[in-house]
Amino acid sequence: MNTTAMNKRRSRSVQATLAGIERLEAERRNRGLTLEALANAAQVAPDTLKRLIRRERVDRNSVRDIVRALELEPVDIVDFQEWNQWYNTGAQAAQPVQPDAESAPDSAASPSKALASEVAASEVADELTTSQGSGQITGQPSNGLEPDFSLYIERSPIESICQQTIETPGGLLRIKAPQQMGKTALLTRLLWSSQPHYQTVCLSFQLADRAVFSDLNTFLKWFCAVVSRELGLDDRLEQWKDIYSSSYNATFYFQDYLLNTVNSPLVLALDNTDLVFEHEEIATDFCKLLRNWHDLPRRSDRNSPIWQKLRLVIVHATEIYGALDINASPLAGVGVLVDLPELTFEQVQDLVQRYRIGWSTDQVQQFTKLVGGHPYLLQLGLEQIQRQHVTLEQVLQTAHTEAGIYSNHLRQQLSHLEQSPELVEVFQDVVRAAEPIQVKPAHAFKLQSMGLVHLEGNQVKPRCLLYRQYFSDALR
Repeated sequence: MNTTAMNKRRSRSVQATLAGIERLEAERRNRGLTLEALANAAQVAPDTLKRLIRRERVDRNSVRDIVRALELEPVDIVDFQEWNQWYNTGAQAAQPVQPDAESAPDSAASPSKALASEVAASEVADELTTSQGSGQITGQPSNGLEPDFSLYIERSPIESICQQTIETPGGLLRIKAPQQMGKTALLTRLLWSSQPHYQTVCLSFQLADRAVFSDLNTFLKWFCAVVSRELGLDDRLEQWKDIYSSSYNATFYFQDYLLNTVNSPLVLALDNTDLVFEHEEIATDFCKLLRNWHDLPRRSDRNSPIWQKLRLVIVHATEIYGALDINASPLAGVGVLVDLPELTFEQVQDLVQRYRIGWSTDQVQQFTKLVGGHPYLLQLGLEQIQRQHVTLEQVLQTAHTEAGIYSNHLRQQLSHLEQSPELVEVFQDVVRAAEPIQVKPAHAFKLQSMGLVHLEGNQVKPRCLLYRQYFSDALR
C-alpha cells in the first residue's frame, strides 16, 4: 500500500479514548451483552470490536455502528477533535466512505440492517455532545475550524429567539424537547455563533458520577470547579466557607471570582439537566439558585453589572422522572423557554434535498407519514437510504419490525415506557384507538415528554405511524 493510500485510510479511522472505552464497556455490561452479542447487534466483525476496545484504530463507519447499537454517540468514545477532523478537511457529510473490508458486515446480511452511521454536527440527531473528559466545548474543535452545519435545518424563528436571549444581559434560555429532537445541535450552533463575542462553556451533567450527586454541597463544589477548569482557571474552593450555605458559597464564587475574572460575557450552557432533576434534594435548591442568578442582574445594586455578564442556557428533556412533581416544573416561568417542534413538511423536503435523494413529493409524504417530522427518525432513514443500505419501500415495510432500521430506537423507547406500568396501560389504549383519546393530564404530560404522543387539545394520539405500528404489537 503506497503512502497516499495509507494516509487516506488512516484519516478515516479513529482511536477510542480511555474514558470512551470505559463508557462503552459500562454500557455493554449494563445491557448484559457479551462482546460477540454486541458485535452481532452492530453487524461488525468481532475482531473489529476487540480492536476498538484495545484502542487500535478502527474504521469510523464501524465505530458509528458499534455506538449506535448501544445508543451512544461517536464522541462519547472518540475525542471530539479527532472525530471531526475528517469532516473539517473537506469530506462531505452526506457522502460517507465505505467501511474497510475487514470490518464490513457479511455480504449475506439483510440490506435493511438496523445500524446507521451518524453525520458529525447534524442538527437532526442530537449527536454532538461534550467530549468525555476532553474539556472541549460542544461544536468547537480546538483547531478553530467551523463544524459542518450542512444538514442543519433552521426552525425559524427559534434560532433568532435563542440568539436574542443570549445577547440580553443576564439572559436565561431554556431549550426543551424529548431526546433526539435536535437540542444539542441547536446548542452547538448557538455556542459556535457566540464565540467571537463571548466566552462559552458547555457543561454536560453526563460527566458527573454518582458521588457528585450525594449532596448539594458536593454538587455545587463540583459545578464551580468544572466551570473554572473549562475557563482555564484554577479552582478556588479553599474560599468555600462551611458557615455559609452551599448556594451562598456558589453565588459568591461566581460573583467574586469567575465573573470578575472573565473579560467578556460568559455563556454557560448546561446540557442534560434532567440528570439533576432526578435528585430532588439537589434539583430544588439548584433551580432556586439559577432563578436567583437570573434575578441578580435586575436588582440595580453594585453587583448587577457583574451578573449581567452571565448568560445561562439550560438544555433539558423530561423523559426521565424522579421524585419531582411532574406537574410543577422546577424551572417554570424562568427565562425564555424554547420548546423544539418537529420539522414541517417543507423542512423535511429541504432535508431530503440535502441528502441528495431524488424523491417525488409523494415519496416524501410516504416517509413523513411513517415518522412524522421527528428529526432523529428522519435522519436515520435518510442516511440509510442515501448510503443504499435500504430502499424507501423496505423502510416502509419493515420499519416497525426487528429487521427494520429503527429496531434499536424502538426497543429503547419500550424500555423507558415499561418503567411505568401505569403508563403502559394508558399507551396501549392510545395506540389502539383510531381517533385521539382523552387521558389524565399527568399521563398526557409524561407521554408527550417521552416523545411518544402528540397533544390535540385535551386529547392525545401516537406521534407517528411507526409508533402506532410497533407499540400495537409490543404492548399486547
